[in-house]
Amino acid sequence: MSVATPARTPRSLQARLLMTVLALVVVAWAAAAALAWQETDDEVSDLLDAHLAQTAALLRLQPLDELDEDRLTEAPELDKHQPRVVFQLWHEGQLLARSASAPHEPLTRRHKRGFADSTVDGKAWRVFVTQGRESDVRILVGELQSVREEIILASLTSILKPLAWALPLLALGIWWAVRGSVRPLEQLGRAVATRQPQSLEPLPTQGVPPEVLPLVTALNDLFERTARLLATEQQFTADAAHELRTPIAGIRMQAQVAQGAADSQERARALEATVQGCDRATRLVEQLLQLARLDAEPATGNAQSTPLADVIRPLVAECSPTAQRRQQEVAITKPLPAALHIPLPEPLARVLLRNLLDNALRYSPDGAQVRLQVAQTQGFTELTVEDSGPGLAPEQQARLGERFFRVLGTGQTGSGLGWSIVQRIARIHRLQISTDTSPELGGLRVKVRW
Repeated sequence: MSVATPARTPRSLQARLLMTVLALVVVAWAAAAALAWQETDDEVSDLLDAHLAQTAALLRLQPLDELDEDRLTEAPELDKHQPRVVFQLWHEGQLLARSASAPHEPLTRRHKRGFADSTVDGKAWRVFVTQGRESDVRILVGELQSVREEIILASLTSILKPLAWALPLLALGIWWAVRGSVRPLEQLGRAVATRQPQSLEPLPTQGVPPEVLPLVTALNDLFERTARLLATEQQFTADAAHELRTPIAGIRMQAQVAQGAADSQERARALEATVQGCDRATRLVEQLLQLARLDAEPATGNAQSTPLADVIRPLVAECSPTAQRRQQEVAITKPLPAALHIPLPEPLARVLLRNLLDNALRYSPDGAQVRLQVAQTQGFTELTVEDSGPGLAPEQQARLGERFFRVLGTGQTGSGLGWSIVQRIARIHRLQISTDTSPELGGLRVKVRW
């Protein structure tokens, strides 16, 4: 049986930022120290080499016949500050003079003028070779490599010691700066965490750093949308409860009438009214479910499309029996091209067009005309549904889409949700809906454009 590995707790933003900055500082400090080491080594080596050459030049200026013969073989130190800088004077393989610290063997076998590295008696030397005033005299001036390394190390220590002391102070300063930089985020987190669940007031933006301001603004927008959604849902719930109460009360009343009916005809009428009330309640519940599903969908592009003819013709055929009972005429004024598509999935296309056609037939009088027309202009497709009904005033057209809004005095039953469904589908799939008065039929004209 496998054991689930616990998920690693992600590091805080402050810890990640602090670790990253400190790592970069340490890497930069190490690179600077390595560069300083190289530069100091080169500079000090050049300086010490110059000192060896200068010492050899001084010896070259000294005539041999002026040297005391008793002190030729063991001369004093050249520099009291550098007793390990030694010299040798050689003539035809014979040692003429040397400093007290110099070995008896030649510091190097090199005869040509210049610098050489050598090892004598197990010690490494840096040697400068030059000729004396007499061409057969060879001057060797040398310095132990260990002495040179001590001098370089001392120089580097004097340079790097202050930097080493500054590194902890720099780390402390970085920690303080990072902690201060993320403090607004911590304050924002505490402010959000301590809010009550029902509190949707916007967060204050005064004094918020520019980097955090977009987050605060986005949160405030979220609070505003949530508050608006909650208010809409509360109103929707209240309206839905009110609308459902009416058909349920009618069903109950007709059922009671059927129970107390004295003859069969009265009972049949009551039962028929009961069935109609059930149909009305069923349609209302279906529309509420459609709205709930549509509200849960985000606004998307036109990912799917449906042939318009495959939707319009079956809907017209379905509505024809109801229209014929009221002597209404439903007509498609122009042939529908088979290649013409509406940018909706087929179920939503049917819902959209069914609601438009149902409203046109429902609120038009007996004998009215309902026309459907499709036109294509300037890259747009426009579907028009118009009727010869009484139409709507501009202020009433402006309220179309409000949930449970119905025009009084029409004598028709309905929930007022059809237009809400139409407009919600249009918003999700980016269709344009407009209404006005039909210039030919005089009723309401609805245009769907994409």
